[in-house]
Amino acid sequence: MSALPVLYSFRRCPYAMRARLALAVSDQACELREVVLKNKPQGLLLASPKGTVPVLVLPGGQVLEQSLEIMLWALARHDPQGWLTPSHGNLQDMLALIAECDGPFKQALDRCKYPNRYPDADNGAERARAVAWLCVLEARFSSTQPYLFGSHPALADMAIAPFVRQFAGIDADWWAAQPWPRLRDWLDKWQASDLWASVMHKLPAWVDGTEGVAFPRSASLS
Repeated sequence: MSALPVLYSFRRCPYAMRARLALAVSDQACELREVVLKNKPQGLLLASPKGTVPVLVLPGGQVLEQSLEIMLWALARHDPQGWLTPSHGNLQDMLALIAECDGPFKQALDRCKYPNRYPDADNGAERARAVAWLCVLEARFSSTQPYLFGSHPALADMAIAPFVRQFAGIDADWWAAQPWPRLRDWLDKWQASDLWASVMHKLPAWVDGTEGVAFPRSASLS
């Protein structure tokens, strides 16, 4: 068993992104194993039979199978940027907004992004549902509140941004034309950050029986 936590991840998965963001900002060293979801390695399935990412296997054998659970675990250990203590609201307020993202918004996002998977869905209605929630996010920002819960990035920003990014990528021209200047600025600022860049390096697929890579990049597996 690895002396470090082992993170099974997939670079483009928004759930895995949010887990890597929290592990990176908390400077929690781990062994990262990049997987191919169309050809899931046996190590991932043994750790978590559900076969989705992210999955974090702790040195004692405990398995964290939910992205938000991984974020909270990492930040409880070390939270140097105060992601758990926003300048406005509190952790419960942030968790409530994240639940809206992970529930109704994610459902609408999937139906807009993958219409072939949901042939019975009303694409226009699903987009309208997503737009309504994005308007709620836009309204949270102001000249003195550049982040969802105040003056600095917090858990909600980092848990929600990967999904807003995914929605924005469905139709870039349409996204750019929407009346959400502060939401777009928030997303652009996040994607231009050093933290974002640090968790998005392309890695070779992990193979059963081999060692993963050190994460964050400043960490060591030794």
